[in-house]
Amino acid sequence: MPKPEKSINKKINPQKKVSKTGSVKEVPKKTKQSATKYKNVMNPHNSVTGVKYEDIHFVDSTKTVWNYSLFTDEDISNFQRGTHYSLYTLFGSRPARVLDTDGYYFAVWAPNASYISVKGNFNNWNNETHPLFVRLDNSGIWEGFIPHLQKGEVYKYHIHGYEGSRQDKGDPFAWYWEKRPATASVTWTLDYNWNDAAWMKDRKRNNSLDAPWSVYEVHLASWMRPDRNDEESYNTYAQIKERLVPYVKEMGFTHVEFMPVMEHPFDGSWGYQGAGYFAPTSRFGNPQGFMELVDALHREGIGVLLDWVPSHFPYDAHGLFMFDGTHTYEYADMRKGFHPDWNSYIFNYKRGEVKSFLISSARYWLDKYHADGIRVDAVSSMLKLNYSRTTGQWEPNEHGGDGNLEAIAFIKDLNETIFRDFPDVQTIAEEATDWPGVSKPTFEGGLGFGMKWMMGWMHDTLDYFKLDPIHRPHHQDKFSFSMIYYYDENFMLPLSHDEVVHGKSPMIYKMPGDDWQKFANLRLLYTYMFTHPGGKLLFMGDEFGQTSEWNYKSELDWFLLQHDSHRLLKDCVRDLNALLRSEPALYENQFNIFGFEWIDLNHRAESVIVYRRKGKQPKDDLLVVLNLTPVVRRDWKIQVKDKTEWKEVFNSDAKKYWGTGDVFNPDVKTVEVDKKDNIFEINVHLPPLGALVFK
Repeated sequence: MPKPEKSINKKINPQKKVSKTGSVKEVPKKTKQSATKYKNVMNPHNSVTGVKYEDIHFVDSTKTVWNYSLFTDEDISNFQRGTHYSLYTLFGSRPARVLDTDGYYFAVWAPNASYISVKGNFNNWNNETHPLFVRLDNSGIWEGFIPHLQKGEVYKYHIHGYEGSRQDKGDPFAWYWEKRPATASVTWTLDYNWNDAAWMKDRKRNNSLDAPWSVYEVHLASWMRPDRNDEESYNTYAQIKERLVPYVKEMGFTHVEFMPVMEHPFDGSWGYQGAGYFAPTSRFGNPQGFMELVDALHREGIGVLLDWVPSHFPYDAHGLFMFDGTHTYEYADMRKGFHPDWNSYIFNYKRGEVKSFLISSARYWLDKYHADGIRVDAVSSMLKLNYSRTTGQWEPNEHGGDGNLEAIAFIKDLNETIFRDFPDVQTIAEEATDWPGVSKPTFEGGLGFGMKWMMGWMHDTLDYFKLDPIHRPHHQDKFSFSMIYYYDENFMLPLSHDEVVHGKSPMIYKMPGDDWQKFANLRLLYTYMFTHPGGKLLFMGDEFGQTSEWNYKSELDWFLLQHDSHRLLKDCVRDLNALLRSEPALYENQFNIFGFEWIDLNHRAESVIVYRRKGKQPKDDLLVVLNLTPVVRRDWKIQVKDKTEWKEVFNSDAKKYWGTGDVFNPDVKTVEVDKKDNIFEINVHLPPLGALVFK
């Protein structure tokens, strides 16, 4: 990715508020400011000169809050332009030492506030004893140093906002929050001794597009609980580490993807409506606990992806909504600022300060928590002005189209910045429309993501496998359609949490037939998935045939592993992961035209499909044969080029996977049929509802 230029974004007028009737009214550009004022002109800890803020400025240490600042003029300029991408080093609460006195420095952005103070247990939640200072550079930043304040203090900002509003808000940049239902932020530090140097050194190879990608999607709370019947019981990060890391290692997944771990008020949002964009949830412990979990996964060679939600946020009173009495973080025009599907509010991507906030959040998780990538949620809703809106509920952009130009620019800057600063990670888009170039570089006109979820493949594949096998011959085009558009993007194949909730049924019950056929179909589906080009993502529980829909209030049905059918299905997925990681043909060319070739699509009536996966070396090629009906087919003839010897390396119908074990190919017979074109015919036996892989 090219190094992005620092574009200057015009600072738009944020002083707009939408009334309950939808009309927009102007807010005075300047409001009454607190009497505690000062102006800062340089960094307090200049890394070049060693000059501190207090060496240049008088610090009044007689007050409860001392005048102090971490900001330079350049910081302010970049913040307002939308080009400051490390705000987590400045905003929030952070330990500091001023005039040989330890304490905490606070900084918060609230451009329409007239007064802000810090309140907490330390001052008996008094609104008046610890007022912050407002900067005189029109940045809207309030700041100050509170001496002797300790790590672990809970606090909120008391804000006098527009039209006399009074509200207590959590810190948008807090590193740590109280456990819900409490809503205060917590003073904390990010000190941690990482032990993943070996992973970090090699992760460029592990996270590259020509490496195997098998992602285990996890919701930390409901993967496993101390008490499956108590939704208030959570394992700690340490307990999750003890259980999850060896399991993922045993199963052979290359990466885990955590559904949002950022702090969020409501469990039922699954983390997708957040309040803390810089804090791992305290449901499982403190930030260092989450660091230990990431560290442990890295030490076992497992990458960590984080779901990240820059699309919308909830209206909880302590969160970002109407932060200073006006639409600070969200669009003021509710045709753009309100999300009808999720009853939430949409970030104002045109506002430089909001753009700086969001990109800083993304970088924060890559920087401070060593994340290997982010999966950006709900990209479709960001791109389209008319997403889930009917005529009259949205306004076209300046060119008359339905694209949100500010969101598009934000996404491009996000990806350019991440790949510039962290070239060994990935960004992955959850995007379900036909928007072109989602995973193409920005210099080619794309949005710049590394990968995109292949939602079309997911829907077509599940629709096909839900069919009774007797009807599958009439729907083969749905099965094979994915390769028509596959090369448009760098696709990841998702069988995600969204497919096993809200009445969609668990994966095993999407399959037709009796119990044996359901498991055979699911093993067949998974083999198809793992041998199809692209990255793979499997939601927790799918690997062993969870029999109930995912319930965030409980845990996975681990008791099912006492049954052979479920335990051996898990073994099948484990071996598919091993096959993926050990066979270069399955990943080396997974995103280009050289990695796949249809061999036989001409047996619709029998529903037998054959394709070839090709690596960089011809010797690594694999032949995949899918028998999509329960009919055993012996002496099945397949014509292939160049290779005279083939060996069966995987059979989804093996007894060790709860298959019949009756149909296999210990010796594959090969006959030359066209010497000029080097074509050979192989004779194989096809198990019922079975998938075979030959090498």
